[in-house]
Amino acid sequence: MKILPNNSSLIYSGRIDLSDPFAIVWTYPGTFVKIKFKGTQLSIHVRNKHNYWNNYLGVAEGDAQTKLLLPEEGEATIEIPLQTTQDNIHEVTIFKRQDACHELMILGFEINCNTDDECELLEASPLPPRRIEVYGDSVSAGEVSEAIDYVAKADPEHNGEYSNSWYSYAWIAARKLDAQLHDIAQGGVALLDNTGWYHEPDYIGMEQVWNKMRYNPDYGTVKEWDFSKYTPDIVIVAIGQNDSHPDDYMKTDYEGEKAKNWRTHYRQFLAKLRETYPDAWIVCCTTLLQHDIGWDMSISQAVQDLGDKKVSHCVFQRNGKATPGHLRIPEAEEMAKELCQHIRALGIEGYEA
Repeated sequence: MKILPNNSSLIYSGRIDLSDPFAIVWTYPGTFVKIKFKGTQLSIHVRNKHNYWNNYLGVAEGDAQTKLLLPEEGEATIEIPLQTTQDNIHEVTIFKRQDACHELMILGFEINCNTDDECELLEASPLPPRRIEVYGDSVSAGEVSEAIDYVAKADPEHNGEYSNSWYSYAWIAARKLDAQLHDIAQGGVALLDNTGWYHEPDYIGMEQVWNKMRYNPDYGTVKEWDFSKYTPDIVIVAIGQNDSHPDDYMKTDYEGEKAKNWRTHYRQFLAKLRETYPDAWIVCCTTLLQHDIGWDMSISQAVQDLGDKKVSHCVFQRNGKATPGHLRIPEAEEMAKELCQHIRALGIEGYEA
């Protein structure tokens, strides 16, 4: 039983390019589709565009989760492992584990059964009404999160196998709050262009990424996002740490022109978000990843200067001190717990404790 990618029984989530309903494009981490069906086998037909690292597809059914290696380039039909159920009814979440290290096109699905009469596509469970959006870097994307033997340590050598958006603090917090998530996160991205780590040597910053649904020019297509498609209740802004590369000017010259320029751009970015989402609550933060306190001081100053009662600064107990490497699952859980406490304390309707 073949299923087109635009079938109305499928539930998609994320900032997705739906301009071709028969070739749906995923760029951001945490983008997913839920499919519910009666059958014994499920496969997905995809086309992958590779930029760096090995690329993996995430699959979750109930409490079970696995990753499946994608082709480096081109099309493939991938069988999805299923859990054993008495009635052969399954609800599976297939998701993008990584950021724009690859771009994935969803071309269709196929269900197989013991007999044709047993195959049935069912309505997937709906998404929760609460909505969160995150603007972040590799920590928000869940990069290297599964390297649990390296808690509070530098990253091990890897080729993408440890990165999993499911275990980012962003998606953990969204699950704790029973909310949808659009995770606008890219490893290495800074706020400003021409700095950070992403898209060397022509570095692309969040100022250029934030309003796109496809933003990596290496894939040939850059497309703007239609903000009317998703209006969040809460926006998390977790960027700034990568702006310290190659020059950590907040550490060396906090009152210098570069630092002042960054604070100006940060305020302007918040102002753009406020213009885009007039009613949203905006929570600014960095992460537990080690960095100089000057970046957090600058965020506090920018938030104070903005004077918007719905814009706050969340500072974690181990902010900038917990680890020299990326957040592993326990550290992401810690950050998500504190972020949820901060959000619940704001008194946002529907998000109270």
